Amino acid sequence: MNRTEQAIKAELFRALHAGPRLLVLPNAWDPISARIVVNAGFRAIATTSGGVAWAVGYADGEHAPWDEIVAATHRIARSVSVPVTADIESGYGDTPEAVAHSISDIIEAGAVGVNLEDGLRSGPTPIRTVDDAVARIRAARQAATAKGVPIVINARTDLFIKNIGDEAGRVEAAIARGRAYLAAGADCFYPISLRDTAAMKTLADALQAPININVRAGWPSVAELEALGVARVTTATQLTLVALTAAREVARAIKATGRFDAINPAIGHPEMQQLMAKK
Repeated sequence: MNRTEQAIKAELFRALHAGPRLLVLPNAWDPISARIVVNAGFRAIATTSGGVAWAVGYADGEHAPWDEIVAATHRIARSVSVPVTADIESGYGDTPEAVAHSISDIIEAGAVGVNLEDGLRSGPTPIRTVDDAVARIRAARQAATAKGVPIVINARTDLFIKNIGDEAGRVEAAIARGRAYLAAGADCFYPISLRDTAAMKTLADALQAPININVRAGWPSVAELEALGVARVTTATQLTLVALTAAREVARAIKATGRFDAINPAIGHPEMQQLMAKK
């Protein structure tokens, strides 16, 4: 894929955030899961940082070597014709300059979008200052511009997943961060683990920009989220965990019973061969 084609695909991906229908992005972790998602009719692919890290043999949380994440993203992007956005966690870099380098690498891998989070894994507070997060988003946008690919930056805030601050002020803090992140060059705001529907609507109304909500069983439906003004949903690690749960249960059944009755896949080898043979 040349730069012109990649830039067109990035703009196509951006347009999918404009509605009126909700952009649903089941998260893939390897080429076959990506092909399955596309074959089901979805118009774009998001990667899951957890699923990709586990698939290459590491824990989530930027424990996987960056070059392996880039290589895994490249394998996913080349396996599908739809836009691919990559979850690169906090950008695999301590400085804005390092984040810019990561953005260049992931664009080279074929991605046309990224997740970039503001959480910290160590230190006195579990979240970056607004200024720090803004500098990293701005560096990401500048790096993408230099590459000639207008990637979609999904700026994630960890305010809700880490319960930062008091509950009453958390939504206002998210609005402030969302406005700052969007002004710095983000295209979409991602308050991960937000489930309160009133807060979703408040954020969407206040920011007037695409909001990404991560979903799982029991979360509001597509129609309900559309009515709230949510533009995009992702499944995070949930599809990976569903697949791994099935594998675990079959392995346990074989060990416990000494029989192989649990090996009863609904998908056959010929179907997978056909799916992966497609160009």
